[in-house]
Amino acid sequence: MASYNEQTPLIQVVRIAPQRQRYSHSTLRRFCTTSLGVILIVVVALFLIPLAWWPGSRIDGGHHGHYEHHLRPSPNPHKDWPSSDGVSYKELQELLLTTPNEDKAREWSEYYTAGPHLAGKNLSQAIWTKEKWQEFGVEDSSIVAYDTYINYPLGHRLALLEKVGKTKEYLPAQEEDGIADYKINYECIMEEDVLEEDSTTGLKDRIPTFHGYSASGNVTAQYVYVNFGTYQDFEDLVKANISLEGNIAIVKYGRIFRGLKVKRAQELGMAGMVIYTDPQEDGEMTEENGYKPYPDGPARNPSSVQRGSTQFLSIAPGDPTTPGYPSKPGVPREDPKHSTPSIPSVPISYLDALPILKALNGHGPKASDFNKFWQGGGLGYKGVEYNIGPSPSDIVLNLVNEQEYVTTPLWNVIGIINGSLSDEVIVLGNHRDAWIAGGAVDPNSGSAALNELVRSFGIALQKGWKPLRTIVFASWDGEEYGLIGSTEWVEEYIPWLSKAAVAYLNVDVGTRGPAFACAASPLLKKGIHEATSLVQSPNQTIKGQTVFDLWDKSIRTMGSGSDFTAFQDYAGIPSIDLGFGSSAGSPVYHYHSNYDSFDWMDKFGDATWQYHTTITKVWALLAANLAETPVIQFNTTDYAQSLAAYLESVQNKAAASADPHMRSLSFAALSNAITRLQAATLAFDAHASSVASSLAKPIPWWSWWRRSALHRQAGIVNDKYKYFERQFLHAEGLDGRNWFKHVVFAPGIWTGYSGAVFPGLVESIEAGDKMGVRRWSGIIEGNVESATGLLKGKKWRL
Repeated sequence: MASYNEQTPLIQVVRIAPQRQRYSHSTLRRFCTTSLGVILIVVVALFLIPLAWWPGSRIDGGHHGHYEHHLRPSPNPHKDWPSSDGVSYKELQELLLTTPNEDKAREWSEYYTAGPHLAGKNLSQAIWTKEKWQEFGVEDSSIVAYDTYINYPLGHRLALLEKVGKTKEYLPAQEEDGIADYKINYECIMEEDVLEEDSTTGLKDRIPTFHGYSASGNVTAQYVYVNFGTYQDFEDLVKANISLEGNIAIVKYGRIFRGLKVKRAQELGMAGMVIYTDPQEDGEMTEENGYKPYPDGPARNPSSVQRGSTQFLSIAPGDPTTPGYPSKPGVPREDPKHSTPSIPSVPISYLDALPILKALNGHGPKASDFNKFWQGGGLGYKGVEYNIGPSPSDIVLNLVNEQEYVTTPLWNVIGIINGSLSDEVIVLGNHRDAWIAGGAVDPNSGSAALNELVRSFGIALQKGWKPLRTIVFASWDGEEYGLIGSTEWVEEYIPWLSKAAVAYLNVDVGTRGPAFACAASPLLKKGIHEATSLVQSPNQTIKGQTVFDLWDKSIRTMGSGSDFTAFQDYAGIPSIDLGFGSSAGSPVYHYHSNYDSFDWMDKFGDATWQYHTTITKVWALLAANLAETPVIQFNTTDYAQSLAAYLESVQNKAAASADPHMRSLSFAALSNAITRLQAATLAFDAHASSVASSLAKPIPWWSWWRRSALHRQAGIVNDKYKYFERQFLHAEGLDGRNWFKHVVFAPGIWTGYSGAVFPGLVESIEAGDKMGVRRWSGIIEGNVESATGLLKGKKWRL
């Protein structure tokens, strides 16, 4: 037996037996424990991944042109997504179809047209509009002001003089010795008749006849009839050796923007311009054809005068002293001569033009001796032979134009309905200012429609609706002078608009007749087709016909002449301009005349006011379509097909050129790029349609992760649709008019209103500039490839 003491370690021999199992199913238990841990990790991952995905791979529309990941607090815009929030989409459509009211539209028109509201002189209307919108429920409505450079009339004179001798009486004419004696053969009235049947024509504060941005001056000179004053008309006169320099031009309104008529006359050294409206522009609806003039009938009142801007609109719109940046107080200002005339011009009626044109009878060749573009003229039955002149040396015009130029505030009214998505924005706009007290057609048929549209959306808000995308309403000021209010606003907010704007929807002339018409980016073709197909037409020939049924489906290319210009041509935001225009049997619309009045509209233009509510419905439904559908209702295939058609027109133009260098040009590389884009658009639109179809199907609550994944896909699709048009911007702008950034759309450089496609390319062909054609072909090819890369998920640019 062993002995133990304090130094001996305490050691005890323990018998070791096999370990007894505590549980009979330990292997199963370990498996279950491990499985539960894995499931917990998976659940957490499934919760976090959708958050990381939304909108983790959505496009960052910043200027770096790459993809970036960023996190939002919720994977869905609102709890009911992809359904509408508060009010179903179908209920919203029904509300927008039933709310617009003819009596309300008439009420809004009567307010806007009751007195003068010239740009910079309509603050009370701006305040009223803002307060009305707030009353309708758009509480976030405010006035945004800009300090802009514009002119107001001080005085004018146009007289037909006959030189009869010389006296000491001074006349600032082209007389070498500064003295002459004239007798007045005719003193132009330069004012429209006051009509008892038309209340605003007799207002004491009615606006005189004048041209915006016309130069002040006093000239006495011989004069020449220059037809419509197009670039080609002037070329025809130069080729015919007609003396132009130092003379005054008398020209018909029409075919091109009035400012470009003045521009070309100025470039050729002419001293001034007189512009009148010839009944030739009125079609069949003339006194010559037996129709009585307004107010007794639908023909033109002989004393009507078209006012308007003579800014060089195709060079740059907006404030001419702040091109490319907003006209805020204290900003540096440039000389406006790059886009405004240096020679005086005045508008007159055809009643005032008659003695002036008759005095040319027998002097110089006749217009009928020229090409087909010189034929016509609606005053032949009044004794006008349309001789070109110049007038004899003893028959001259004295043209006096006195203008005051000031820097004065203009006031835009901006209303905002915040949507669930703050980075996707739809903008709707109409301008409020007019050249006259009336403006029942231009612009206030659109203003009345805009008020009814805002009221309709306000009722939806009261019912608990919140739009998916943010909606912005704009009542612009200063459009008539040169799209000033909208241009300055876009120039100020271009960083935000470039990031967020989905589309701009413009209504200038809401109605002047029964024929629906629009100009639009091809991306919006799908949307306008749907909107017009939902609205009943006021002039149905078969019961149930819609606006779409009676529309000829023609969509004009985007040019200029209204507030969409800065959005489409400068910011690359897909835009549309829509309204009801005249048809062959429509009463004559007195454009920019005192007779564009509430009384004319109430009797001749839209006596039932149904066209006002109809354009409201089309406009509202198009906005709702773009604001509410989970996948933006664009179609890039339509765009690519349009590009192919535009290129074909360019190729035909080059092939028809008299220059052999132009005829030998190849556009194969650009054509191939467009073909690749067409393939990409077909695939992308099919993918977008698939995503939209998946979103339209019910998703069970337990498949919330599918909802998040679909929202991620919709976000990527929508970003690509949103930035697609921006791919066609060229930062350096067009040659000689770098404010215009779009390589596909711009106003024709010598038309102004009508759109030119691939303007850089076309202008190079017209100039016979082979290197310019190659350069622009390369630039456009790069834009097309960028658009293709965007749709395919490759590198793109802004």
